[in-house]
Amino acid sequence: MKKTIYITLTAAILASCGGSDNNSLDKVIASKDVETIRAKHTEISHEHKALEKQLKSLDSVIALLDGSANLPLVTTIQVQPQKFDHYLELQGDVMTKQNVLIYPEMSGTLNKVYVEKGQKVSKGQLLATIDDGGLSSQLAQLKTQTELSKTTFERQKRLWEQNIGSEIQYLQAKTNFEAQENAVKQLESQVAKSSIRAPFTGIIDNVIKDEGTVVGPGAGSEVFRIVNLSNMYIEVDVPESHLPNVTSGKDVKVYFPVLGDSVSTKIRQTGNFINPSNRSFTAEIPVPSHDGKIKPNLTARVLINDYTSDNAILIPQSILSENADGEQYVFLVEADSIQNDPVAKKVVIKTGKTQGDYVEVLSGINDGDAIIDEGARSVKENQKVKIKNN
Repeated sequence: MKKTIYITLTAAILASCGGSDNNSLDKVIASKDVETIRAKHTEISHEHKALEKQLKSLDSVIALLDGSANLPLVTTIQVQPQKFDHYLELQGDVMTKQNVLIYPEMSGTLNKVYVEKGQKVSKGQLLATIDDGGLSSQLAQLKTQTELSKTTFERQKRLWEQNIGSEIQYLQAKTNFEAQENAVKQLESQVAKSSIRAPFTGIIDNVIKDEGTVVGPGAGSEVFRIVNLSNMYIEVDVPESHLPNVTSGKDVKVYFPVLGDSVSTKIRQTGNFINPSNRSFTAEIPVPSHDGKIKPNLTARVLINDYTSDNAILIPQSILSENADGEQYVFLVEADSIQNDPVAKKVVIKTGKTQGDYVEVLSGINDGDAIIDEGARSVKENQKVKIKNN
């Protein structure tokens, strides 16, 4: 439009300058008289302003006579069914059932520590030993005595089977041998407590006590912390209203804000008890090990897929309006009027679940309808509109 105006103005100026040979632009320039050139410049400037004023008057008349110039300018969205997954968002922390502090079972000096922080260990592996205070020597002596009582019993048994000797001698030898065996087992159990072993396969997260430290059973004497990162999970409280939709096997997306990463998993199990204090039940969600980055107590955002529709109609929430009766409505353009004479039509709709910036429409809109998007707030029922997109 601006180029057209400039071309018109230029043509008019040139035409006005070409009416007289004495006052022609070429002659003025050729005269090289500064005062003459300045006078011509002033004359052309006045003519330019007069033409601009005339153009503005023409534009006003055109706008008044052309009704489409005052029509609301809108864009439309053609509705198409699509798959819709709704997610229930909850917060939770990563936990593991195998995250324990290891305490000694007997008092004594910590003689030797065989592992380091961060080391992987297997179930039953020896982690440290405690001075047993001479129990090992007592055990060795008791085992020697047990061997003697065993020999005595076996000989007495053979004699008794040959009807040699008395029954009481046989029973005394048998009782003495069994008592010695029980004593050995009991002392072996005591000596075993001097060895600290891994209760399960995992990683030594911390070595708390150093060699030479005096330790003993009870609080404050923990020696190691061991963690198993292969069986972590998140337990979240789910409102009871979601009981029918949040079940075992449902898809879950777990996002870790600190890591900026997420994993996909499924609900392992749900609780069978409604907590009366917050009217919720628990859902346990396993978290697969992710290159060792996921740690216990890490904060997570849990998205549980509680609803899916394969043919859902979705529209932006921003175009929804509500009337005095609480009904939600949108404006659409009837298909047969889009090309010729577009008219806005108000349609009351029923909405379902919301996800992000979009809401599901359950009724009121059909496949292929053209919904007014931009400009939806400025149109009225049965008002003609101008569509700037196809």
